[in-house]
Amino acid sequence: MIFEQISSGGDRNFSYLIASENTREAALIDPSPDPGKVIAAIEENINIRYIINTHSHFDHSGGNDYFSSGFKGEPVTFINGGEEGNLEEGSTIKLGGFSLEIIPTPGHTPDSICIKVGNKLITGDTLFVGKVGGTYGRQDAAAEFESIKKLMGLDPETEVWPGHDYGIRPYSTIGDELKENPFLKRLDNFEDFLWLKENWAQYKIEHGIK
Repeated sequence: MIFEQISSGGDRNFSYLIASENTREAALIDPSPDPGKVIAAIEENINIRYIINTHSHFDHSGGNDYFSSGFKGEPVTFINGGEEGNLEEGSTIKLGGFSLEIIPTPGHTPDSICIKVGNKLITGDTLFVGKVGGTYGRQDAAAEFESIKKLMGLDPETEVWPGHDYGIRPYSTIGDELKENPFLKRLDNFEDFLWLKENWAQYKIEHGIK
């Protein structure tokens, strides 16, 4: 399997390329906000079959238009283009001999998903290295709380590949996040989790977090 993390401009956005070494078929995840950088990173013999958005915010989905007429003349299938609830738990995408598992993780947005392939988990804006995605009120925070609790049930060796380069390193593992991420130390109590979200700016100052 080919797996590439691509710096795609914007606010330290990441895009991801997942491809079969045998068939050269690929899925491109969050090709924004600078699709040109993403396209430049794709090898000539790679054929994009799927465009997947972890959620509908423009910095993750705005690049879709560059692929609306296909890629190299080949049709492209778009997945999770912003329709709430259009992907069910356990949905899979077959690609060149392996599968991409879709994990709905509402909270940051209603349509947020994570994508698991092998031991790699692409988390979009649900989970960052040392942080979690922003939310817009108590109800969204509660949804995110439950989504992250679900992710923490994965194998601790599962790699975490976020939608932005916001942490001290560009990727992590579930095990490391459980040890180091202050939000994940509060998953036994939603009120504590919510308190940290509401006081995150001051908490960062007090604990020297950038």
